[in-house]
Amino acid sequence: MNLFELTRKLIDIPSVTGDERAVGFFLKEHLESLGYFVKMQEVTRDRFNVFATTGAPSRVVLSTHMDTVPPFIQSSEDDKNIYGRGACDAKGIIAAQINAAQRLRGEGIQEVGLLFTVDEEQGSLGAQIANLEKPDGVEYLINGEPTDNKLASATKGSIGLNLHTRGRAAHSAYPEQGESAIEKLLDVLERIRQCKWPVDDLLGETTCNIGVIGGGTRANVVPDEAFADLRIRLVSSAAPVRELIEAAIAGRAEVEYLSEHEPVRLETIDGIDQCVVRFTTDIPYLSNWGKPLLLGPGSILNAHTEHEFVEKQELEQAKEIYTQLVRTLLAKDAVTRELVEGVSR
Repeated sequence: MNLFELTRKLIDIPSVTGDERAVGFFLKEHLESLGYFVKMQEVTRDRFNVFATTGAPSRVVLSTHMDTVPPFIQSSEDDKNIYGRGACDAKGIIAAQINAAQRLRGEGIQEVGLLFTVDEEQGSLGAQIANLEKPDGVEYLINGEPTDNKLASATKGSIGLNLHTRGRAAHSAYPEQGESAIEKLLDVLERIRQCKWPVDDLLGETTCNIGVIGGGTRANVVPDEAFADLRIRLVSSAAPVRELIEAAIAGRAEVEYLSEHEPVRLETIDGIDQCVVRFTTDIPYLSNWGKPLLLGPGSILNAHTEHEFVEKQELEQAKEIYTQLVRTLLAKDAVTRELVEGVSR
């Protein structure tokens, strides 16, 4: 199955987060047919990561995720692009990584593995489970996300949190008899919007997105409960941002921190264009899988959209870059080992 055929086949298997079973079984069977040893890492019932090796130690692991955001969009193509849910995030990447690994095997390079995870679009639970174990000899992790085939030098961190306010219900004709949880929440959110967040020379500004708001029961009742879900993209450690959040809340809301990880500086290689990305990845949760690199075809601006696509030319280029990266990393490590051994002698 060639690169474009595999990309479309993967897109046409629905795998919205939580329902990755079918695409996982397809990848297991496909990789076994290519001669890989495949391990299914159970995450939750009917959800598993797929880890494939050649039987040799996997010194470099190519990795990305199998899940997508909703809704499912079937594949299509024209002369230039492949369309559909996951085209660039991240099923085209899976296909490019498998094709790169196959090329390397054809050259006699067996020290490469493939790790495909579930749940990256939610909480990276698959990566967290994968991190409980580490394959023997792993030294580098090349993670795939849409970076326009540029090697990311850093990624922002993230805090996910929920705010919950409580009030006292009353008839809306007599609002003085109650206390509006929604108005209390709006006051808290306005104060958060006024925060002066940390700034970093490389990563830029901290940003805060108020993603979900809810509360109340009907228009003629003073609401006694309200909530909001927020996602903050970090350019600093989490501690100063937490302090700003707590000061803005000032005891007026309950806060639950749902997820947190700090910015990541990544490995880079001379000769490959670089960038800094604002989004988060599985990388912070795969610390046991070697030094991280991040690169993939497609634009993050097309991911999660109704017109998601990846250019065929970028898929081909990604296959070449992944191949080049693995060769470079293995050669680099071989030189380092020779130097160390020379010193020890």
